[in-house]
Amino acid sequence: MQSMTGYGSGRAALGEGHVVLEMRTVNHRYLDVRVRLPSRIQSRTGVVEGVIRSHLTRGRVDVNARFEGPTLPQAALNLERARAVYADLIALRDTLSPDDPVPLSLLSMVPDLLVVHHDLDQKALDESLERATAAACAAVISMRATEGAALAAELKTRLGELASQLSALEAAAPGVLETRRARLRERIEALLADVDVELDPARLEQEIAVLADRSDITEELVRLGSHRSQMLELIENSGEPVGKRIDFLLQEMAREANTIGSKAQDATMTSHVVALKTVIEQMREQAQNVL
Repeated sequence: MQSMTGYGSGRAALGEGHVVLEMRTVNHRYLDVRVRLPSRIQSRTGVVEGVIRSHLTRGRVDVNARFEGPTLPQAALNLERARAVYADLIALRDTLSPDDPVPLSLLSMVPDLLVVHHDLDQKALDESLERATAAACAAVISMRATEGAALAAELKTRLGELASQLSALEAAAPGVLETRRARLRERIEALLADVDVELDPARLEQEIAVLADRSDITEELVRLGSHRSQMLELIENSGEPVGKRIDFLLQEMAREANTIGSKAQDATMTSHVVALKTVIEQMREQAQNVL
């Protein structure tokens, strides 16, 4: 089992420097990749995303990259264009307002004054990005496995608590039904005490049978036990992503617990149902991070 929470970084040589990529992942229903690259190489976003999608299947992935050392060609000022633009600004000043200064900062608003010589090897850049991304993915997967082991242990503990509550409910159910039988008899006898009507034992047993059928939680307990066994099997033996299947099983468990709660009319059973729902909700919170 793996968690969807992880962090990893990758580093790869590029020219005389390095490209460094950091990756953070959190839980998400699908795979949501968000890549931020330095402005000069934003066009290579697809390269990084492609590597991520080949390694990861689910979660929100935030990626940031930076360069260390002389990896990219530096931008150079186009002096000839800068001189020409500044001369034009001086001439405009002399025409409109001869006494006003012309600050050099105005040149920063002029496009195309900085020129980058595109002598970077695109193939080398792509290969470096791919290596750094793959290394970051490997680190994320390793951390996810560690987090997943902790999640698995936690979920198994909760499943043990769930089994205890199921056993308690199973043990309490017959006694609760017998108590209801006795109460029903007492009420009917009290109602007929001052009436000259003889109680029909067969009819009484029929009404008790109807009550028992409406209050029977055997099917719900069996289904809960089945869901628990399936979830335990996924936790212990599945090497594939299981988060969505576990989430489905927990939804079904919650549904069965609600049905038991609606049938339970006894304080003892109600306390067990509350504990059962609490355990299921705790597992649902933890399962949100399961890959």
